[in-house]
Amino acid sequence: MSARLEAVNLSCGYDGHPVFKGVDFSVRSGEVCALIGPNGSGKTTLLHALDRLVRPMEGEVRLDGVSIWNCGPREVAARVALAPQRAATAIWPLTVRETIQLARAPHRGWLASYTSEDVKVVMQAMERFGLVGLAGRSMATLSGGEVRRVLLARALAQAPAVLLLDEPLTYLDLHYQAEILTLVRKLSREEGIAVVLTLHDLALAALCADRAVLLANGRICGRGPPADILTPEFLRPVYGEDLEVIRHPGNGVPIVLPRARVR
Repeated sequence: MSARLEAVNLSCGYDGHPVFKGVDFSVRSGEVCALIGPNGSGKTTLLHALDRLVRPMEGEVRLDGVSIWNCGPREVAARVALAPQRAATAIWPLTVRETIQLARAPHRGWLASYTSEDVKVVMQAMERFGLVGLAGRSMATLSGGEVRRVLLARALAQAPAVLLLDEPLTYLDLHYQAEILTLVRKLSREEGIAVVLTLHDLALAALCADRAVLLANGRICGRGPPADILTPEFLRPVYGEDLEVIRHPGNGVPIVLPRARVR
């Protein structure tokens, strides 16, 4: 299922105070777009706006040319899935399997029985994220990394055309970071899912994304291929002068580091 999600002159905020203004960008099937920027720049708010969780102050979010606020929440949820930073379900009396099963509600409703297709999709999601052995465990007993994998599996079980990932690598060790980055690329390339993710690690953004959008000071400060955006020209005005950009000797990916100091 192909999709195009776009923000058009989008301004969002809370209690009348804008977090960002005039944001324009889009992502389509088969693309991975990384939202980067310092803490407080509005990356999570932007993801929430893309998922119909924050109503715009100005502008709109369009899914295949139609404002998502002209669609019902269930209609949007059937096509757009968000894996948030934090899990409210971690304090609910739910098991891992039950938590992931919640993702099937947009397709079957809240009261209908689970179909064989629902069971298959949930099992596949658990298998992809190494959760089969934890299926019966309570969410309250999981580590931070395990909760993160459950949130990602739940988003995938939603069978979306657009996947929104808020800091998907938080709490994960290098093994799972590599697996999830590989999976993100596979979902985009082989299954045609449009992916938007936020990342603090700029080198990892460069590894997995087709395009990067640099958000700071309430606006977009740069957009384009990561190799073009992850440069001192774009990054120093946002993160400060005290950084260096070097290239990985093996794959040429830009790596952003603080300048070494001798004290």
